[in-house]
Amino acid sequence: MTGSSGTGTPLLGRQAECAAVDAVLESAREGQGSVLVVRGETGVGKTALLEYAAARAPAFRLARVAGVESESELMGAGLQRLLGPALVEEARRLPGPQRDALQTTLGLREGPAADRFLVGLAVLALLSELAERRPLLVVVDDAQWLDAVSAQILAFVARRLAAERMAMLFAVREPGGGTDLDGLPALPVGGLGDHDARRLLSSVIPGGLDEQVRDRVVAETRGNPLALLELPAAMTPAELAGGFGLPDARALSGRIEQSFVRRIEALPDDTRLLLFAAAAEPAGDMLVLMRALELLGIAIGAAEPAESAGLIDLGSRVAFRHPLVRTAAYRAAPARVRRGGHAALAEATDPEADPDRRAWHRAHATATPQEDVAAELASRAAHAQARAGTETAAAFLERAAELTPDPRRRGARALAAAQAKLDAGALGAAEALLALAAIAPLEAADRARLARVRAHVAFARTRGGDTPALLSAAARQLEPVDPELARETHLEAMWALMRSGRFGRPGGVPAAAKAALAQAGEHPVRAVDQFLQVLVTRGTQGHSQVARALETFQREGLRRDNIAWCWLACQLAMDVWDDGACAAMAGGLAEVARERGMLTVLPFALNYSAAHQLFDGRFDLAHQLLQEADSITRATRNVAVADFSILLAAWRGDRDRTLGMRERILADATARGEGFAVEAAEWAAATLYLGFGEYGAAAEAARRAYEPEGIGFTVWVLPELIEAAVRAGDTATAHQAFEQLAERSATSDAPWARGIEARSRALLSDGGEAEELYREAIEHLARSRVAVHRARAQLIYGEWLRRQNRRVDARVQLKGAFHAFDAMGADAFARRAERELLATGETVHKRTGDPGVELTPQEAQIAQLAREGHTNPEIAARVFLSHRTVEWHLRKVFTKLNIASRKELARALRAIEPATA
Repeated sequence: MTGSSGTGTPLLGRQAECAAVDAVLESAREGQGSVLVVRGETGVGKTALLEYAAARAPAFRLARVAGVESESELMGAGLQRLLGPALVEEARRLPGPQRDALQTTLGLREGPAADRFLVGLAVLALLSELAERRPLLVVVDDAQWLDAVSAQILAFVARRLAAERMAMLFAVREPGGGTDLDGLPALPVGGLGDHDARRLLSSVIPGGLDEQVRDRVVAETRGNPLALLELPAAMTPAELAGGFGLPDARALSGRIEQSFVRRIEALPDDTRLLLFAAAAEPAGDMLVLMRALELLGIAIGAAEPAESAGLIDLGSRVAFRHPLVRTAAYRAAPARVRRGGHAALAEATDPEADPDRRAWHRAHATATPQEDVAAELASRAAHAQARAGTETAAAFLERAAELTPDPRRRGARALAAAQAKLDAGALGAAEALLALAAIAPLEAADRARLARVRAHVAFARTRGGDTPALLSAAARQLEPVDPELARETHLEAMWALMRSGRFGRPGGVPAAAKAALAQAGEHPVRAVDQFLQVLVTRGTQGHSQVARALETFQREGLRRDNIAWCWLACQLAMDVWDDGACAAMAGGLAEVARERGMLTVLPFALNYSAAHQLFDGRFDLAHQLLQEADSITRATRNVAVADFSILLAAWRGDRDRTLGMRERILADATARGEGFAVEAAEWAAATLYLGFGEYGAAAEAARRAYEPEGIGFTVWVLPELIEAAVRAGDTATAHQAFEQLAERSATSDAPWARGIEARSRALLSDGGEAEELYREAIEHLARSRVAVHRARAQLIYGEWLRRQNRRVDARVQLKGAFHAFDAMGADAFARRAERELLATGETVHKRTGDPGVELTPQEAQIAQLAREGHTNPEIAARVFLSHRTVEWHLRKVFTKLNIASRKELARALRAIEPATA
């Protein structure tokens, strides 16, 4: 548009932009993967820059696709067109799970829905393999119109280019934002400068142009190249000479599209219909288009006027001059023409090869409700969900509901569509469909499920507020029609109430859940019912009841229908000090999630695994797990997990990070009514202040964190509150907190429980009793997985000994605490121990690893996996990178550690690990 894009010569007025594209290509040639997102308004020349890139890379293999608005709800459609038959055939050589996931998403095999980031790993491996043979250029135009699956997968790949001979260029229409491509290197493209804009304008207007008109056109188009080329073509000579009828105040993209509409309206009827059919068949398949044209009674020669006008090019595939031409051709067609065109395309589409798209065309060819069309679309929804995800299923079910003539069936389909929209994260669309379902004469079971979905939408928005009551009400409606689902919903209500914490309003939620539980019998069999029993009878049966529920849950194994309860299971395990069960379940969940590519739940598993590494004093490993969880959450654009990152920052003594995170978490959690997150933030603040010896502030934070009926965090907060209150001189608060702690720990024989209780009791004791309790605490905690609290017990005991003027004995405990904290990286607690040691007259020597060698978190994670014997492809699958990038990271690790092979990794890594004794 702004120059000859086919020759690779710089575009008019785009020297800097062309240089940026050249740099991306050069980086790929040198084996350093690179990505660039070209952003700008409609017609500014983004497509021309992509064409320039293609022309500048004749030695590259080219894979390209353009997003199409009318196909944005057909999940995986963009990816299917990008890869094409040739690359799909190459995919057969991928590892089994990746190959199966990709083929399922592309509709080439039946199977359960594949997690899209397992698909992303498959696409990354496929493209990386191709790039090894020949540099690869991936070009994606109009990325804002890609379907959600394709957009997420390509963004996943783009974020993992490191040692690939691959360049990825995306063009995204602005204004925009909030896309999967946010955060990637961007090239903003604005209008041409006045000088270049005048040159371009003069090149398309024969004869003279009134100077004032020229200046106004340049000013009002803001140098937009497509506007400069197209808008004057729609103006009369009088308008060009005198300035009458210049562009109005509508959005520029609307004006450009309207100029295309006017040109299309001037074409013969058959040509306009051909353009519409081509626009509605976004794959550009000439065979499908020709079959459709034959059904419409239109000869292929009808394309000649559109080709002469430069609007379309019919070669081996259909290509529009600009995406706005496609949009204009589709939108300009009257409703009757649209329906006829979709009907012909449905008939022309092979029902065996692409039944989903055929059903979609049929649905858009229908003006009035028709049960056969609606039923076909509804039946295809399940297949579409398995192939591409909930977004396509939601779109199919929504259209099926619109086309259903029977009110009761329409309501049921609208309810199913609402559930699918909720699963896809489209809360507004889910609410609209719920409103449609609500006015239908639903069966009692469907009306109860409607109430449940409505409550789930509310919970997704706030995680607090009135959602416990809404879930409880839905559960009561379900009781007579689906008792098992009713009890699951009661459990959801109780869990929502627990998460709401201080913001929750119990109302009749616990009583209703208890009444429903009676239907499961005195000794319920299902883990979900046993969990419900635990929550509604909390404090009356204690550890044995929780242990039984956890045993049942672990025996049932992790399935798709119960995996969501692993979060609650881990919390309950920690609530009764069973860190072994929690670690086993978190580890099992992580393995299952990795194996099945379930990246929605994997961050939860990684967080609990990180918590155990943190308590074990392995802060670097905890950091790696939390970083991985965070990267997955950002990649999947899911709601962030209320994770242990803030607690890790507190243990490390990072005051600014801890308090900054606390401020953000409190504001967000208070607005949403999620007490759970408030407890975590305040608990971390209490730990931070204890490390610095700021006991008054620690006591206040611990009081704010303490929630008497809380699960998980409460049992961890009480020891902090006891220590802080004792040190701050508030023994009344310390004694009250200890009574609560003793009640919670008395039912457990776990070394953690016994050690924490003994340490806390010692703080409230004197003389020989205190010393005996301190020794008992250290002994118990030494047999547990909580190294940080063993070191804390040594620190507190050493402080007590120093105050008893037993300096020699104090040094033994304080040295142990100092070296343990120093090795972990618990800087604030290490400084607190150091101050106490100095007060005994002891000289302090830090023991750390070699400061000259520092691996990044990702390098450390890859090195550890290699140390454990995993192959490069296995490591790539675990950390969601290509095997070439894993090799690249390992080469950097070998260089930093001055080693030549994997055999030397174990020794080299031990040498840089800090001492732990």
